[in-house]
Amino acid sequence: MNKINTFHASLVVVAALLAWPLAQAQSMSKADYQAGKTRIGADLKADKAGCASRSDNAKDVCLAEAAGKKRVALAQLEYGYTAKAGDRNKLQTARAESAYAVAKEKCDDQSGNAKDVCVKEAKAVEVKALADARMGKEIGEARTEAAKDKRDADYQVTIEKCGALAGDAKGSCIDAAKVRFGRT
Repeated sequence: MNKINTFHASLVVVAALLAWPLAQAQSMSKADYQAGKTRIGADLKADKAGCASRSDNAKDVCLAEAAGKKRVALAQLEYGYTAKAGDRNKLQTARAESAYAVAKEKCDDQSGNAKDVCVKEAKAVEVKALADARMGKEIGEARTEAAKDKRDADYQVTIEKCGALAGDAKGSCIDAAKVRFGRT
């Protein structure tokens, strides 16, 4: 019964990590980015060294946690460097998949139906987190499409306003609208 409570506590921690708000992405210099990669590599070596004293599944769990920590840190670094929505989604995906890998590894301490239930619960948490990441991606794409639609509508209004003019003024107005709205 204690293992089930430990697993449920682990799921709560995983859910908290997944719900942890994404840090505000800020551009960083190439040197800071490279230094971050070096730091993450050093952290992984230190984490793996900390796992050496453990044995059996505890060691496997420790190594899975270290690998997951590295993967999330790299995704977070990349998002901090580029500030792209796609990298934000990669960060959410990395968090979900890393949490699943650790939770699944923890299930190896159990056997029989308890292990099967444990794996299914871990998979359910991952599926939900990946769905949230996909939803964020779709929302970003919808915003891009909406912005394009708004630009197109503004262009049409501007062209219509140019129609009220005559001669060179009309031609200049249309040319200016094309430049303003990226039409050639």
